[in-house]
Amino acid sequence: MDNQYRRTATTVSLINYHFVFCPRYRRKIFDIPGVEARFKELVSTICEKNAIEILAMECHHDHAHLFLSCLPSQSPSDVMKIVKGGTSKELRSGFGPLAKMQNLWTRSFFVSTAGNVSSETIRWYVATQKTRS
Repeated sequence: MDNQYRRTATTVSLINYHFVFCPRYRRKIFDIPGVEARFKELVSTICEKNAIEILAMECHHDHAHLFLSCLPSQSPSDVMKIVKGGTSKELRSGFGPLAKMQNLWTRSFFVSTAGNVSSETIRWYVATQKTRS
């Protein structure tokens, strides 16, 4: 997907966020069969409902990377709140090993903004996560 300006009735914007967040205690939840696929499915649904475009998404053993294009009205903390909140309950109820966890995600997350120049670099970085040691 190319970097394209997003238009609403009152704004024109290009806001891309790179998020990285982890499960509690850096548990390797994405090694559990089916968790990664279900997580990606849930994130896609959540983003579609909230007018957030997914530019790249990948999971590694104990963390997730999301590269998202958001509207100016969506702060990074709001985006994380809806993504983490929307995936936590579903994953915990759908997978036995996660059911015992009171909270799936940590409260913290990493976020950085990206313009046209660094977007390709971030896309490459997220896409090559699984090939790294």
